[in-house]
Amino acid sequence: MILLVINCGSSSIKYQLLDMKSDDIFDVIAKGIAEKIGLPEGILQYAPAGKPKIVRDLPIADHKVGMQLILEALTDPETGVLKSLEDIEAVGHRIVQGGDFFSGSALVNEDVLKKIAFCSDFAPLHNPAHLLGIEAIQHVLPTVPQVVTFDTAFHQTMPDYAYMYGLPYEYYEKFRVRRYGAHGTSHQFVAQQGARFCGVDIDHSKIITCHLGAGSSICAIKDGKCVDTSMGFSPLEGMIMGTRVGNIDANAVIYLENKLGVTPDEMSTILNRKSGFLGVSQKTSDARELNELANNGDPKAKLALKKFTFDIIKLIGSYVAEMNGVDLIVFTGGIGEHNSRLRRRVLENFSYMGLSLDYEANAAAFGEDAMITTADSAVKAALICTNEELVIARDTMHIVESLEN
Repeated sequence: MILLVINCGSSSIKYQLLDMKSDDIFDVIAKGIAEKIGLPEGILQYAPAGKPKIVRDLPIADHKVGMQLILEALTDPETGVLKSLEDIEAVGHRIVQGGDFFSGSALVNEDVLKKIAFCSDFAPLHNPAHLLGIEAIQHVLPTVPQVVTFDTAFHQTMPDYAYMYGLPYEYYEKFRVRRYGAHGTSHQFVAQQGARFCGVDIDHSKIITCHLGAGSSICAIKDGKCVDTSMGFSPLEGMIMGTRVGNIDANAVIYLENKLGVTPDEMSTILNRKSGFLGVSQKTSDARELNELANNGDPKAKLALKKFTFDIIKLIGSYVAEMNGVDLIVFTGGIGEHNSRLRRRVLENFSYMGLSLDYEANAAAFGEDAMITTADSAVKAALICTNEELVIARDTMHIVESLEN
């Protein structure tokens, strides 16, 4: 089955075209990413299997434009891998927020689209982008089945005391205000892959997974199930991120609304799109550019990175306490997989638990699975490349096959 998997992030669209023969037997026909969406200089990467990767620098105004560029790349007369878009048999999408509506993947229909739209208030940077991706496919391939896989599904195992806020209970009953988490597809994959890679029995384990990118979250996973995660009602909660503020006293938000004379929607834009790395550095939301600035002595860039590192350390430490220990710490995501200095600075704070960092292995680890602690380390740590697309492809294949049987 030829499947196109679309993974829309807040400023990126990752994609893979796969020929799925079974859960574990498949070929990746092409893959790539459209990134820095909405920034002045976007990047489109397209890598057909067995051929050189093509990288184009061009502005990508929004996710709809990004989708169009991806589909054009796949069917390009010279470098494309499809004769036409009609070769695609199904499309799978990652959806950040499914609220209480979904505990697993679902076939796209009008009811599903309405519920994804309803949950846009919970994930304002993501769900609208996901809907644009679905609509773009519907426009071009109206008869092709589409499946959605929800990041919130993995976090449904959190106990009530972990997902509840200290608000009047009727707000939960009436408006479903609670912690939902995000990046669940990634956390689930890297926990399972990390356990296999490091020789840990996931059914009897304490694992902390760190998905670090433009959006970042950390997850506590006990015996293979999520017991806590850093993102909350929306992906705004948790650590400082590319453009998101992370944890903040709600009274500070009310205070700023009054001082600035802004509406709640305008305040939401500040918190979601103008804060984080961008807000603190006053220059960029991109971690790579932030590193460059910091290396050149920019004090605000240094502050943003120190804050990011501090938040990660604090969250990991709290989850160690919550689970009464940890067997494995996993780093993934664009920053987690490629920033060895960040991993070192984080893990050096856990030597008290007997974690022994392999400095040479950590420095060499870049974009592929690697153990980054020594053989005698009491706590293991690893870089595991996330593959949310494979999880989505598997679910899409099973749901579409069930329609045909």
